[in-house]
Amino acid sequence: MNVEDFAYIVETDKKFDEVVVSVLRAVENKGWALFQIYDIKERLAVKGFEQTPLKIIEICSGKYANQFLNKNRLISLCMPCKINVMEEKGKVKIAGMKPTLISQFFPEVDRREAEQVEKEVREIVDNAR
Repeated sequence: MNVEDFAYIVETDKKFDEVVVSVLRAVENKGWALFQIYDIKERLAVKGFEQTPLKIIEICSGKYANQFLNKNRLISLCMPCKINVMEEKGKVKIAGMKPTLISQFFPEVDRREAEQVEKEVREIVDNAR
């Protein structure tokens, strides 16, 4: 398995904090809910570790969450969806997990259903770019 099999990643010319705000706006515009934002650089700094900027943004579509949970509650292990904003080698990137992976682990989820969720996650990432 390659990174491209489970993550959609784009690079942007925007500054890190600007991208975080852009992701939040794109999530809101898509009608998804924001659950939590984790500042990994900050949390590890408290423990004495240095990291480049990384924020994990948890998002959820109630419609899709309900649809998938009604098929198998263990799908909750793959929830909520995450979009990461990270800085690597001076470049800012946005990464989102591909929800189509869910259909590989849970056969009761039709791939077409997972593709619709993935389409929306990709749109959020692209609109934040």
